[in-house]
Amino acid sequence: MKVFVTGGTGFVGSHLVEKLMNAGHEPICLVRNPEKIEKLFPKQKPEIVVGDLDDTGAIERGCHNANAVFHVAGLTAARNRAEFHRVNVQGTQTVARIAASRGGAIERFVYVSSLAASGPTQPGKRIEWPHKPNPVSQYGWSKLAGEEAVRRTDLPWTIMRPPTVYGPRDTEVLKLFKFAKRGIVPVLGDGTQENSFVYVTDLIDAILASLDEESAGQTYFPCHTEVYSQRDLVTFIGAALERNSPPRVVRIPAVAARGALWVTGTVASIFRKATLLNADRANDFLAESWTCSPASLQANLGWSAATDLRTGLKATAQWYTKFGWL
Repeated sequence: MKVFVTGGTGFVGSHLVEKLMNAGHEPICLVRNPEKIEKLFPKQKPEIVVGDLDDTGAIERGCHNANAVFHVAGLTAARNRAEFHRVNVQGTQTVARIAASRGGAIERFVYVSSLAASGPTQPGKRIEWPHKPNPVSQYGWSKLAGEEAVRRTDLPWTIMRPPTVYGPRDTEVLKLFKFAKRGIVPVLGDGTQENSFVYVTDLIDAILASLDEESAGQTYFPCHTEVYSQRDLVTFIGAALERNSPPRVVRIPAVAARGALWVTGTVASIFRKATLLNADRANDFLAESWTCSPASLQANLGWSAATDLRTGLKATAQWYTKFGWL
């Protein structure tokens, strides 16, 4: 099968492209920088189309001979709301529109969204589909608007809303590993925030499972059934690093956290830099719970996450160490 992949050089996208090639599929990757493909795939390389989500010609070339589209590209950090809208909303609209223009040639359109499109929940209450979404950040609203653009097409679409994704090549959880290695990890809030997680290769398996006809028109939450607090995450990272004692969690109270996020966001804005650490994301960071249920994904497609958090973090630590990231 020929599969057009956006975001194929990113964390999730690169794992997806790797799995597609190993399974005998033919990925076609939309890339801005071909050199990244050379570094990520030194032996077996996918077909590439040079361009970005603003380049309709490149997207048309990517979709031309494809049987499926995996739209993974998007911004998690942006300098302003307009930038989120241009990439996560308009970019998604463009990919979906061009894919839909090929009539029935596209057998499946998979949009990798985010749990942020759902919004947070309360402790002990996991989000399941269907539900009324309530994003609390510009990022979350932009991912939800991207979903709505996909739903408005005649494509046989599937939407994935993963929670925190971690694993080899991830640069976000890497920051926690680096703090833990020093023995002290700052946590915004009191450390009790509940979280769902998914190891990157489990997420890839869920995305590939969505090629099944049963997934058409469905919105899924690919995650492990375990739920852990921020404090648990720090403890498990310490264990993955084989520390003699768990890293010390330094709690940053909500009021101080909001002030600090305002400062870092303002400084980034002055220098025209995108950062996750800004005032708009405060509601994300300080919510009581970001948890979801994989029940419908398990029932419809027989998928379940194979990698528990402790095992996944251990494998991630080993990869970081092997490749000199830690």
